[in-house]
Parts: sequence; structure tokens; C-alpha cells
Amino acid sequence: MSTTTTKPGTSPVRESRLTRGQRPKWLIPVIGVGAIVVGAAISALIGFNIATWAIFAALVFLIVGPLLIGAIEGSRAGSDSLMTFLVYTAFILAVIPLISVIYTVLANGIPGLTSNLLFTSMNGVTGAQDNFAGAPGDVVGGAYHAIVGTVSITFWATLMSVPIGLLTAIYLVEYSNNGWLGKAITFFVDVMTGIPSIVAGLFAAALFGMIFGPSTRTGFVAAVALTVLMIPTVVKNTEEMLRIVPNELREASYALGVRKWRTILKVVIPTAISGIASGVTLAIARVIGETAPLLVTAGFATAINWNSFSGWMTTLPTYIYYQIMTPTSPTNPDPSLQRAWAAALILIAIVMLLNLLARLIAKAFAPKTAGR
Repeated sequence: MSTTTTKPGTSPVRESRLTRGQRPKWLIPVIGVGAIVVGAAISALIGFNIATWAIFAALVFLIVGPLLIGAIEGSRAGSDSLMTFLVYTAFILAVIPLISVIYTVLANGIPGLTSNLLFTSMNGVTGAQDNFAGAPGDVVGGAYHAIVGTVSITFWATLMSVPIGLLTAIYLVEYSNNGWLGKAITFFVDVMTGIPSIVAGLFAAALFGMIFGPSTRTGFVAAVALTVLMIPTVVKNTEEMLRIVPNELREASYALGVRKWRTILKVVIPTAISGIASGVTLAIARVIGETAPLLVTAGFATAINWNSFSGWMTTLPTYIYYQIMTPTSPTNPDPSLQRAWAAALILIAIVMLLNLLARLIAKAFAPKTAGR
């Protein structure tokens, strides 16, 4: 089972079959360092830059690593390491854009987060004022009206879409029994999932235009357009969450004489509440950054409007769009770019707060266990 080898001047070393043929722990770090060095050398031959350096280093690591591991531990271990390295590489490639976006928005948006931006609107701001703006603190005008519009329109859209989507998903899972109506609803929900956002905006504008007259643009019209986009996402996510609830829980509730509606309310929904909350958050994040449907339904205003049922409203996406495409001062666009980056950072912060709120709601309404 084991052999003993002795070198002159050293103590006997016992070698076991269980440890024979295993790669040393330092092998992977050494391969990684070597891949970085070789990747830099290859990149330098064609004109060094960070992107090609990373690509060549990853290719060298993916090729050399499995080959050396396979030579030491066998072909099965080499194949396993290759797939493991591919998974790690895919994870890194997926994370790099996210980190890059967050870093870029933070680097460009933080200097613009001034009291003017957070608590004033663009009402009365002219290009002459931007021409004399130097430091970030000198920039007048802000995104307060856009923040108000975003929160207001998103609130009404969520208030309309979540109950409709939740009840639709409950019908599909608990009551449809795979009937023709359930199949029809599923088909139309799938179709609605893929419609362009501008189509939803045109639909809402046409609907309210027929009722209240042409050119009717209010925050509520925009909320209806966003509701059309949110409902399919809420339905699909809620349906999937309800389907993974074990049938044994339903049967146990029915065996105790609990009616179906109460079983759904007290057993099924609390069990799936975490996934449902995540789905609602995903739906809100899906629509909170929409620009095209809001341009044709809510218009664009420079002053604060608290009434979603009257007058034009501005949201953060449309505010960013106009600040970039039509700077307040064409000769000095830097203040407008500063406002746009700061507004983008605020938009990301709102989405993050919504995710945190969804987790807190899911934790509060989740069924209590013995350990809680």
C-alpha cells in the first residue's frame, strides 16, 4: 500500500497510493502567472493593450492548464479542469461589464451629485448659465422634477400591473386546469413579452387620445404604457414561482378542510413570496429605464409636476436623453453631461433600493420556520 524512500541526510518520506499522481497545490497559481506573462508578450507583438492581453492570457491558461493537469492526473481530470476553467471564465466575462458599468457611472456621476441636482428642477435654466459653469458645484438646475416623475409613474404602473399579473398567474396555476382559456392567456402573455416598448407607448397614447382627445400626455398615460410592459413579466415570474410550490403543501391544507382560496392565500403565496417579490422587482427594473414609450405618453417638462393625471411629466430616462441629445448650452455641453451622469447614478440607486425593499418584504412575509 505504501513505500518508504530515504534521501541522505533526510528523514524517511512515506508515499501513499492515495497521494500519488496528484497535482501540487502551487501548479494552478504558477500556470496563472505564466499565462499572464505569455499573454502580455503575445499582446506586445501585435500592439499591446489590456483587452488583447486579457484574451491571450485566458487562452493560454485554458489550453496549458488542462494539458498539464491531464498529464499529471489523467485525461478525466484534465477534461474536468477544462470545464471548470470555462465556467470560471464565463463568470468573469459576465462580471466584467457589470463592474465596468458601475465604475463608469460612479466615476462620472458622483461629482454631479450636488444639492442643486437633487433639490431643484430645470425650470428657468438657460444656456447662458451653463456657459459660466466651471466646477461641478457651479452647475445650476437639477433632476428633482425627473425623480418625482419617475417615482410617481412607476408607482402607478406597479399598482396596476402587480395585482393583475399576480391574479392571472394564480388562475393559470390553480384554476385553469390546462383549459383553452389558460392556453390562450399563456399565448398572449408570451406575445406581450416580446413587443417593443414603443408599441406599448403608442397603444396608451392612442387609447387616451380616443377618450380625452389627441395629444393627451400625462404621467398616468405613461403608467398605463409601462403597465402593458410589466404585466407579462409579473405573470411569467409569478407563474413559475407558484408551480414550484410542492403539491404536498396544498394537499395537506385541503386535508385539514381549508378552502382553496385560503390555501392559496395562506400557504401557496407565502411559500413563493420570495420569488414573487424578485419577479416584481425585475418587472419594475425592466420599465423604470424605458425612454421611448414615455416620450410619447408623458412628454417632457422642465418644472416639477406632482399630479400624474394632469400635465406633462419628466422621468429620469427622458431627462438623461434630453441632457445628452440637446444640451442646455450647445457651446458648453459639460454641465448637461454632468447632470446626465448624476441622473444615471440616481436611477441605479433607485433600482438597488427596490431590490433591497423586495428582499425585506419577502423576508417579512415568508413562512416562519422552527429556526426563526
